[in-house]
Amino acid sequence: MGYEWLIFSIALLFAASAEASHCATDGVPIVRDIGAIEEDSYGIPGLSHITIAGSLIHGFKEVEVWLQTIASGAGTPIHRHSCEEIFVVLKGSGTLNLASTSHLKYPGTPQEFQIFANSTFHIPVNDAHQVLNTNEQEDMQILVVISRPPVKVYIYDDWFMPHTAAKLKFPFLWDEKCYQELRVKDEL
Repeated sequence: MGYEWLIFSIALLFAASAEASHCATDGVPIVRDIGAIEEDSYGIPGLSHITIAGSLIHGFKEVEVWLQTIASGAGTPIHRHSCEEIFVVLKGSGTLNLASTSHLKYPGTPQEFQIFANSTFHIPVNDAHQVLNTNEQEDMQILVVISRPPVKVYIYDDWFMPHTAAKLKFPFLWDEKCYQELRVKDEL
């Protein structure tokens, strides 16, 4: 069965979008070549990010889909957000650090999970986490699906930084341009 189901699911996501945001130059075609979509590191060393289906850039309301490549030795910052997140590891391997202690004053010591090609994992709402490519031999490529976009990200310096001291990053790096262009109203 391979990745045909994945491509079909992404096509369904595009079909579900009634109209594209004006931030997208030509609207959202039903079928696109992922290799032709712009990728960027957004200043994060070792990261390559592609927004396949985005809220601000494409007008999606309930879900966003990203394709990310993390270089050997690189990873995401320690962070949390108020949305669900599902990952599919397409290639490579690494470590998921997950602190399921959002009820405490700080994340605390995370639990480590080994992740590998063809594995999937999810992040519960507001659980601090970090994805690391600990494989010295190859890049890790992941497909990421988030709910309730655009995402507000709280970034931590370490696992014992109080939640109240975490730095809010909104709009997040790949949403900044469209957020400015659309002047999205976040509050009532």
